Order: sequence, then C-alpha cells, then structure tokens
Amino acid sequence: MTEYLVEFGRDGGRVEPDGRLDAPAFHRNHEPIWAALEKHLAGLTGNVVELGSGTGQHVVHFARHTPGLIWWPSDLNQRHLKSIEAWRVHSGLANIRSPLRIDLTDPDWCPEMKSGQGPTSLAAVFCANVIHIAPWSVAEGLFAGAGRYLRADGKLFLYGPFKRHGKHTALSNAVFDTSLREGNPEWGVRDIGDVEVLAQGAGLRLVDTIDMPANNLTLVFSRD
Repeated sequence: MTEYLVEFGRDGGRVEPDGRLDAPAFHRNHEPIWAALEKHLAGLTGNVVELGSGTGQHVVHFARHTPGLIWWPSDLNQRHLKSIEAWRVHSGLANIRSPLRIDLTDPDWCPEMKSGQGPTSLAAVFCANVIHIAPWSVAEGLFAGAGRYLRADGKLFLYGPFKRHGKHTALSNAVFDTSLREGNPEWGVRDIGDVEVLAQGAGLRLVDTIDMPANNLTLVFSRD
C-alpha cells in the first residue's frame, strides 16, 4: 500500500542509539488519552491491539497502568516498528508483545491474526491520529478488522480530530483539514457520522464521545 503516515524520527525529534524515537505529541497527550481510556479499561483482562503505534511510547504508558492486559502494538512503517520494539525492551514490561506489522487497508490486518497465531478475541482496540492522515480505505479496514477481532464486550477507541454534523469543532481544525487535503486529497478530518456508518457495518456502535484537549475527541465503540 501507499505510505500514508508522517514518519517519526525525520522531524528533528530525538533518536536514541537503540532506535527509540521520541514524539513531542506523546508528551502533550498521553495523560489525557489515558484518562479517557482508564474508565473503560479498568479491571479488564485479555488482549489489546494498538493500531498505528508510531514511536511506541503510548503503549508503554498504557501497559504500565494495566497489568491485567496484554498489549500488542503495531505499525506499517519499518522505522516505527524498530522504535516500538526498542521501547518495549527498554520498558522491561512483560505485558507488551513485539509489534505486529498491520496494513489497515487489509480487513484481516495481518497474517498472524488471520491464522490465529496472533491475538484474538480482543478486549479492546486503540488507534490515535491515523484515519485523518490516511486514505478512507484505512478507516474501512480498521473497522472491518475491529468487527472481526473484538470479543462480545470489546471496545474500539479512536482518538483525533473529528467533524460533527459536517462542521469542524474549531477553526484550527478547519485550517488543519485544508492543509491535509491540499497535501493529499485522500486525507482529511473525518466526520463522526461517516465513521458511525463504518462502525454499523462492522457491528459496532458509538457509545461515548469524550472531549479532549486541543479540539480532539476520543470516540468509543462497542458491540450492538
């Protein structure tokens, strides 16, 4: 598939000798994101897949707070996969698995999951800042896979900027959306209504919308 994500490590951020990348956005948003996830994940056990893990910093933070969950980070970019694995090793946490190479344009996501050699019957799926910097086919594949792999009580969490009823929630988001579409017409801030249509097709429904800092939202989906 076409590369669609902005690559960490080529933006002037710090790169450690072991390949760990540092994303400035992590330091801004990891605490509010965890606050949004915590009330839904508290007390759960099982497997969680993070889609588009980027540097791998978020999964380490989340895993530290959820010893009963096994976290499976993933990405498509090889540089990111190296960073994720380096952060996993550096953390010393037993509840983070080595990253999966997941292509979200494929509704099966990756061979390991299709064959049952990867995580199945997922307690949760988490994805931050992906579907607006990717073609719509990525969102389609994301929901198709979530519908396939989430267990009966599983939840899908999407974090990022979204439109409501066709309108931006802030001027800054409108400017951001314009810049995205000028760079790639297949990218752009997605409307919650369009995302809900994909969710319904995958047997999921929107159960919570959480306001986040910097005009972002966390959308929470569960089984019908």
